[in-house]
Amino acid sequence: MDDSEHFGAWLGRQLRRSGMTQAEFAEHLNLTRAAVSAWVTGRAQPRPELMPRIAELLGTDLATVVTRDTDAVASRPIRWHHRLAHPDGGREYGNAAAFAFDANLAVLAREATQNSLDERLDTDRPVRVRFTLHELTGEHLNKFLSALKWGEIEPHYEAAAQSRQKVGRVLAEGLRLLRDESSLLLLRVDDYNASGLTGPEYGDGRFAAVVRRQLDSHKNDDRAGGSYGLGKATLWAASRLGLVLINSTLSESHEGRSARRVVGRLDLPWRRVDDVAYAGPAWLGEPDTEKEHEGVSRSWWADEKTVADLRLDRDSDDPGTSFLIVGAHDAAGNSNTLHEMHEALSTALADNFWAAMTSGRSTPAILEASVRALRDGEFVIPEQRVNPRDRHPALTRALQAHLDGETVEELTAADQVVAAEVFLDVPPLRSAGRQAKAAAHRAVLLVTPADDADEEHSRIVCMRGTRMTVTARRPRNLGMGVDPFQAVLLAGFATGDADEAVHAAEAFLRAAEPPEHDRWGATEELTATYPNAPRKLTDFNAAMDGALRGIVGRRSTQQHSTGPEALRNLLRLDQPANGGGRRADGHPVVDRVTGRIDPSGAWTLDVTVKVPQREDPWQLVPVAKFDVRSGGRPALQWAELSARENCQVVDGRIVVAPDVRSARFGGVTAVGSHPVPAALAGVIVDIRHAQEASA
Repeated sequence: MDDSEHFGAWLGRQLRRSGMTQAEFAEHLNLTRAAVSAWVTGRAQPRPELMPRIAELLGTDLATVVTRDTDAVASRPIRWHHRLAHPDGGREYGNAAAFAFDANLAVLAREATQNSLDERLDTDRPVRVRFTLHELTGEHLNKFLSALKWGEIEPHYEAAAQSRQKVGRVLAEGLRLLRDESSLLLLRVDDYNASGLTGPEYGDGRFAAVVRRQLDSHKNDDRAGGSYGLGKATLWAASRLGLVLINSTLSESHEGRSARRVVGRLDLPWRRVDDVAYAGPAWLGEPDTEKEHEGVSRSWWADEKTVADLRLDRDSDDPGTSFLIVGAHDAAGNSNTLHEMHEALSTALADNFWAAMTSGRSTPAILEASVRALRDGEFVIPEQRVNPRDRHPALTRALQAHLDGETVEELTAADQVVAAEVFLDVPPLRSAGRQAKAAAHRAVLLVTPADDADEEHSRIVCMRGTRMTVTARRPRNLGMGVDPFQAVLLAGFATGDADEAVHAAEAFLRAAEPPEHDRWGATEELTATYPNAPRKLTDFNAAMDGALRGIVGRRSTQQHSTGPEALRNLLRLDQPANGGGRRADGHPVVDRVTGRIDPSGAWTLDVTVKVPQREDPWQLVPVAKFDVRSGGRPALQWAELSARENCQVVDGRIVVAPDVRSARFGGVTAVGSHPVPAALAGVIVDIRHAQEASA
């Protein structure tokens, strides 16, 4: 019985559940307390002839004592346990981790699916991830709330909703919708062929990392995409009620069992109920009997009816976890109906994981993803598997050619794919000492002509690890007249290799990612861990551009358009007043500007600047102006500035590190500062040193 729980641990729990002491149990068996203590601590095992008597005392059968795959004593009542307020008076008015990301369905889909990919169990099969939207009304809603034990937590919601903080206002709106509209939206995320929430209730393991802790990623595989332990917070952030229920099928048994490990976690702000102050989180589960955690709600092994009533039933015994977001919503307000939310989830899965869902002739896909929507148990939208080719045909073609070994050296046809090597020079860890050597990683750049159906093109889509899209960057200095293309940069394990340089590159690029894992830049972890890291990233980007230029670059004299002529004529680089030429060496200059006019009438711009070497960081002030036909050029205000590559935005300034040679930022102009509609004037972008701007 390799999967059975150790007899001593099992017996100790049965005694606690029954309220029987070791001394009382020993007396019934005509043994000493020391003998029973030796069983419980694992120092000894009972003689076989004692097993029937032990089963009788525990009120069960002999098979249960032998297999130990269930508890002998009846289940304890499931209840909510609320953490008491801190004795030092400290208060939390929400889970700060939930504010680390934009609260929308696209982010939820990205983070939840990446976590599932990181837990892939059988590498010969894909992880299967399914998103289910389910709206409950009438008796379906009442039955669910009863199973949820709503009456126990409703007073806590009432108290928490009185808070004037942001979380309190969201809770108040969630309660209002539940009562006024008598409906509740559930969003369930199921994964299969994943590890499941293994491990002990409170000690180190996957279960405690998700259910009990914050900022604990517990990623044992260096192929993992996540590293901050923040992604799971998006599940709770997607709930108006801060409530997530969990049902996990384990890949490694716990307490002799693996199916239907169920628990609920509720994240509320500090509150006072019946003159008792509570800290924040609460858990739905079975009261623990261990002395150290007595009364705390722990996970329990639920029966099939319970998981069905809680809308947590899974469709197979394949290991994995189901997360049920109660009171789900798109906090960004972009998707409100079932159809809109279904579309948002499907689009996010295709955009972020098209590569993970792509297979070759002999290479299986890493991921299968699907979305469905129901109302009161009836399908509104049947389950639809996400097909990456529907949204990204050319990108999918490029990766498939690489997986099948069918790349070419030069593009001569619309369906061909060129592969080129791009070197990443990974510096040694600072902790490795001066004798350590850098690692030369061979990343792979795939290039193919864009497809007519591509909404976005002429970018380099970068990824590593489990092939989730990290960032899509615009290459520089390709020249005019370049035909639309799609490019994919495979780094780290995404290349399909696993040598030492691959491991080094994977660790380096993971350290270069912020919690959102949406770009490679100079993070605190990267600069603290690796010397000269920002420069290595800059060189890596330059190497990508150089390799791409060798494949698709054309001379600027060729007569081919790079976009609508009207838009090109509206975009210009500002030239300094001293003779109309470029600024002298030693001063930052605008290298490239691309942009469009969005539906609100604002210019949305993407600006690349070149900066010379210096000892101190550059602090630059971007200025956008309308290029009108007569009179002075009116300066525009910025509605938004955002860092794209090799820079930060601080108080309206673009801050660039000393060892960086180029940086890229985005900007959106404030429509209210436009003297005329954007379509009636060109736009100019200038860069000034912060001292110049304030002079």
